[in-house]
Amino acid sequence: MFLKSSFNFINEFIFIFKNQIRRLYLSSFIYNKKISKIEENVLVYQPSLSILSSLIKYEKQKKKIEDFNVQEMWNNKNLSYKDFIKLHNFYWLFSIDLKSSNKITQSIIENWISKNQNYETKSWEIDILSKRVIAWISNSKITYDGSKNKYKSSFNEIISKQVNHLINEINRSSDFNNKMIGCTAIIISGIAYKNNRFLDYGLNLLEKIVNTSFDNNYFPKSRNIRHMVFFLKYFILIRELLKDSLNEIPEYLNEIIFYLGKSYAFFCGSIRGSLLFNGNNNSNNRDFDKYLALFRYKFKNDKSDISGYTILKNKNAILAMDTGSNPARNHSENYQSGALSFEFFFKDEKLITNSGYFQDHRHQLNRISKTTATHSTLILDNSSVCNFIKKNNGQSFVNKGFKTFDNQVTFEKNYWKIQGSHDGYLSRYGVIHQRNIEFYPDKNIIIGKEKLIKKKNFKASNFEIRFHLLPNIKVTKLQDDKTVLIELMNSGWRFFSNDGKVGVETGLYFGNKNNYVENQNMFISGITQNIDQLIEWQISKI
Repeated sequence: MFLKSSFNFINEFIFIFKNQIRRLYLSSFIYNKKISKIEENVLVYQPSLSILSSLIKYEKQKKKIEDFNVQEMWNNKNLSYKDFIKLHNFYWLFSIDLKSSNKITQSIIENWISKNQNYETKSWEIDILSKRVIAWISNSKITYDGSKNKYKSSFNEIISKQVNHLINEINRSSDFNNKMIGCTAIIISGIAYKNNRFLDYGLNLLEKIVNTSFDNNYFPKSRNIRHMVFFLKYFILIRELLKDSLNEIPEYLNEIIFYLGKSYAFFCGSIRGSLLFNGNNNSNNRDFDKYLALFRYKFKNDKSDISGYTILKNKNAILAMDTGSNPARNHSENYQSGALSFEFFFKDEKLITNSGYFQDHRHQLNRISKTTATHSTLILDNSSVCNFIKKNNGQSFVNKGFKTFDNQVTFEKNYWKIQGSHDGYLSRYGVIHQRNIEFYPDKNIIIGKEKLIKKKNFKASNFEIRFHLLPNIKVTKLQDDKTVLIELMNSGWRFFSNDGKVGVETGLYFGNKNNYVENQNMFISGITQNIDQLIEWQISKI
């Protein structure tokens, strides 16, 4: 134990030491000279803002640049980090009325350049820098047009300098989102300036992202629904930029959009609500759907299973289950250990949910939201099916995971079944969990069968099977300790189990990004037995 602690301490020391040396180098005259080597650059392509609308939440009421406190913008040293990011990534430019003064807008950028023209740790972070480059080029009608040659030269130089820095540093980033945004900034710069070095590098990086971040089914290796939508938006954006600028569109880009589009139709196409599996939050994709329609993208899907998710649905009901294993460690920073968790909708109202995800990894609720107890599934001894290790940046990754197997799906008119097993509790408790959920659409009855299959190293423990509810749902527990009545907006339901004690408990719901509110969850509790054990439950419409 002592040797392991010493080894971890030495590794952490080496990591910190290397980072300090790297920071000194990036702030040095030598590095500044390296990224300041500029080819002759002239801005020749100005992208249409409609192409960028998949990424930007435009405000209905546009602001005038004259309303900004121009003189104090870069002098405020008391900004929170969140406000610092918003200010320095310049995405606020997308909310500016294009009839605003070009002169004032350009003076703001000119002042930024004079204060930040050399590398600086905070304002040159990959995410902030990449969005800044995208915002400046995309809003060139106010950031560039009508300016004098001296300003244009300064603008072109700082764009090239920032992109050179991106090219040098982007492969060091372990954040796949930042890589995607940085890749987009490099490509848009290559297109706008007809810079083949930038464009070729960006497209090569894009192909690497596709090859390293997606599984054989072209779904993100993180198994994260939010990531799927994120990547689809950026891939389509890049494709439309290449198309609009009359550049060739790589075949791999068309292919990944085709398959991601199928996944988008699978998860978002006909579900009025968000599935809260593995790092997902409630989201509204109506604006993105309008964007897809505008650029004539039509995605269809005829499968019931994609990358470890099973969704069965008709016009009244949706039954969804996570039947997949945990992602690999380097893709698991937003993973939640909800093996075989499920959700159920009835007439667009969610009856059974998972608790959602608290995204801010610096907050203690991030760790809580990753636990198995925040999912509608089985928990042994109040422990999760996989455990996490925390890295120096505060993010936690899967340290020891699990595998799922024996997945079966039946989808008939009046009978649905999803079955799966996982070994997440095998090494600690000698138990395999097999879940079988059946739904009878003509009767509106859900029947669950939780089988605990014992192995040689069996260890007795407490068990709980949780069923989380949305915060607005009302429940009434009956005195028999077997029954709970559920009041949904459009219907009433009865939950019943004769195997163990049935109870209701107050919990936390993280469905909205970085927010929480109290909710209710039902549970069945008991003690595991040294024989194969079957726990049955039923949810029926009253």
